[in-house]
Amino acid sequence: MNIIDELKWRGAVNQQTDEEGLYKLVGEKSISLYCGIDPTGDSMHIGHLIPFMILKRFQLAGHHPVIVIGGGTGSIGDPSGRKTERVLQSQETIQHNAECLTAQMKKLFGEDGFTMVNNYDWLSKISLLEFLRDYGKLFNINTMLAKEVVASRLETGISFTEFSYQILQSIDFKMLYDKYNVQLQIGGADQWGNITNGVELLRKTEDVHDAFGLTIPLMLKADGTKFGKTAGGAVWLDPKKTSPYEFYQFWFNQDDRDVVKYLKYFTFLSHEEIDVLEKEVAEHPEHRSAQRKLAEEVTRFVHGEEGLAQAEKVTQALFSGNIQELSGDEIEGAFRNTKGGEVHEAPINIVEALVQGGVEKSKRQAREDVKNGAIRVNGEQIRDIEADVTAHPNTDGKFIIIRKGKKNYFSIEVK
Repeated sequence: MNIIDELKWRGAVNQQTDEEGLYKLVGEKSISLYCGIDPTGDSMHIGHLIPFMILKRFQLAGHHPVIVIGGGTGSIGDPSGRKTERVLQSQETIQHNAECLTAQMKKLFGEDGFTMVNNYDWLSKISLLEFLRDYGKLFNINTMLAKEVVASRLETGISFTEFSYQILQSIDFKMLYDKYNVQLQIGGADQWGNITNGVELLRKTEDVHDAFGLTIPLMLKADGTKFGKTAGGAVWLDPKKTSPYEFYQFWFNQDDRDVVKYLKYFTFLSHEEIDVLEKEVAEHPEHRSAQRKLAEEVTRFVHGEEGLAQAEKVTQALFSGNIQELSGDEIEGAFRNTKGGEVHEAPINIVEALVQGGVEKSKRQAREDVKNGAIRVNGEQIRDIEADVTAHPNTDGKFIIIRKGKKNYFSIEVK
């Protein structure tokens, strides 16, 4: 199957600069293609993952991905998706972030079979006069103003720095075409203007007609909100920011209306496998088989077998209530967003801990729940209202883990 047909079936194609030409090209030979990311942070989140899933599909289909870390463009700031100017970062921060993103990309794409570059290597060597003479002269201001990413900022204002970003991204495409024979740039829907500028620059400077652009649709949830945002904030690929358990749970908790779309987009399961899961969603949604498979596949892709095993271990421990064997890191990752109040010392009386920790509103209710067997502390049921409790033994005295009823967990910090 042509990779473009595969992408369309998965709902991953928005716009193409030359649909017929690209389809013919990738059907005839293996090509080099690229996608870029600016090092504005030290980790990708799942929103960043969207275009790189497409790059990975091209890699698996026998094409050669080129990943551009935007050390140069990242020092300028992409205006897309923003209403105000980006705060500029120091070169030290940009370099640190670039190293972190490089490590993440190697986990996703392997140690070989792709090329990784930093656009600082060529953009930093262009003088101001060269920039204006060799590139600025080729860009029409009226055309640049009409690009959606710029037009949306005109009312609030945009600096010349961010306005020039689209020229720099165009230079990237030219440099990659010249050095690595990159013929396709992919990106999110908001990158369409930047991508078409790059194709046009190649046409003007080298009379190139075999360079293409492809964008991916904006991913929305069934309720119309943007994919990837949660009450707890972004879902990061860095396990220190979002633990494998939290990452797994994000995918497991997806709506029935969205899960098949995400299986198509974020997994490498076959058409047949996804069709079976789609039928399961329709006939037995209560089994959550599709959500479980989605969580398994994406967690394995991002965190490996070890990360998936940890996520499943924590999931099972919380479901059963047997959290005694969880490590300190596993506990901290599992209960990061379930923190209650604080207590100033431990051991502490169970009733006092429940009230001070925000688990119970009153001592009367706390005593009643303890007596009724509704309270577990660090995995152990407590029925004695005179009992003292202490931190989970694997947390270095930091957290008391309370479970009230079957599902409600609270992490009480010991100060």
